[in-house]
Amino acid sequence: MSYPGYPSGSDGYPPQGGAYPPQQGMYPPAGGGYPPQAGGYPSQPGGYPSQPGSYPPQAGGYPPAAGGYPPQAGGYPGQPGGYPGFPPQGGGYPQGQPGAYPSMPPAGGWGGQPGYGTPGGGMPQGYPGGPAPGQQSMPGYPGTGPTPNPSMPGMPGYGGGMPSGPGAPTVPAMNRGFRGTIKDFPGADPFRDVEVLRKAMKGFGTNEDAIIELLGARSNKQRVPMVKAYKTTYGKDLIHDLKSELTGHFEELVLAMMKTPAEYDAFELKHAIVGAGTDELCLIEILSSRSNAEIHEINTVYKAEYGKSLEDAIQGDTSGHFRRLLVSLCQGNRDERETVDIALAKQDAQKLYAAGEHKLGTDESQFNAILCSRSKPHLRQVFLEYQQMCGKDIEKSICKEMSGDLESGMLAVVKCIKNTPAFFAERLNKAMKGMGTKDCTLIRIMVTRSEVDMLDIRQEYQRTYGKSLYTDISGDTSGHYKKLLLKLCGGSD
Repeated sequence: MSYPGYPSGSDGYPPQGGAYPPQQGMYPPAGGGYPPQAGGYPSQPGGYPSQPGSYPPQAGGYPPAAGGYPPQAGGYPGQPGGYPGFPPQGGGYPQGQPGAYPSMPPAGGWGGQPGYGTPGGGMPQGYPGGPAPGQQSMPGYPGTGPTPNPSMPGMPGYGGGMPSGPGAPTVPAMNRGFRGTIKDFPGADPFRDVEVLRKAMKGFGTNEDAIIELLGARSNKQRVPMVKAYKTTYGKDLIHDLKSELTGHFEELVLAMMKTPAEYDAFELKHAIVGAGTDELCLIEILSSRSNAEIHEINTVYKAEYGKSLEDAIQGDTSGHFRRLLVSLCQGNRDERETVDIALAKQDAQKLYAAGEHKLGTDESQFNAILCSRSKPHLRQVFLEYQQMCGKDIEKSICKEMSGDLESGMLAVVKCIKNTPAFFAERLNKAMKGMGTKDCTLIRIMVTRSEVDMLDIRQEYQRTYGKSLYTDISGDTSGHYKKLLLKLCGGSD
């Protein structure tokens, strides 16, 4: 379906002749302004220009072209387990120098602005969290030791504690570029987008296909501003109108896509706690896969929306060592450095062995301390050292030493840390397997991972289950709900 001045074809913007004539001082501005001219926004040497506001739109959308931040092929790296970046605050990203790490934040991390994955909203998972260059050894450089962790000073034998001596090897993390399926649409304008939504909902019947085509082609940071633009333009609430026009799981999916990442996570955590029975795996899924900055933002939104802290809600609905695990995770205080000290990983593997397999009974607090505070690259090395030390995977030891919610919670944390895309592929398969579909889980993962690592999840799904995620979604869902889920999936492998 096409709309005057806003073609529905693949070309998208700009409008055709006769619509939105450029006026002095109005959209679009003169040459050099918005939308970008052919060739995209001129990039500055070493990275994005330091412009206030959001990313300049690039031809083809996110990721940025070669020469952007950081200076490596593939654009800005997608980090495992976190949301993609919201627009940075004034000043943009610092300009990177070829061959060097980007500038690090001061102790305590980036400023606590809303959003995910950028200097305005905290680091994405796996992004170096240590001091500035000159204070931290480069990964793999001979003679390096661990660097202090400002969030956990003085932890014995780790981070801010004793180094493991000269010559200790380190393991750098690997960045693979943007791995999501939904990218920024070049030149998207929320005021023009809400015209499409209004026409799709106005009159007799609803044009669901127009809604799917629009929302399935916009990133989260382009969808969320539509709510305010809709109210500004029409004096009505977009969420209310969507609820009145849509039904069923399609409605749930659309509404999930209109929330910010923190709002949606807080919403899901709330329903996991107060619903008919606690959805323990939902709690673990969210808290074990989000970065520190994302968890802090979730805590802020949860308190503002529901009048109590997330920790208090968890305390009141869970018990025992499982409650301690969740409370530890919701602090958002995990070390987030990329480098790994092999000697310290061996020490932690020995501690886990001594706390479980090597003693009568289990010291659950030792598992909790290591799994909830150590960095994810470090823990992956710990799991490897553990397997080499005692001849079995850490998962098998957890199954032997623990039971109930604690066992399932610890297993989920380990699986998420070991291989985040494989963890979500398993969650998706279980959501669609057997009688009935766990639509809440299916919607949550498809929405929250579509701009993070959906390409990797699809690969793991195909490798593990011998068929594509796209095929299973097609066979397990229907109608407009299926169409929009497949947009988030992005294709078949």
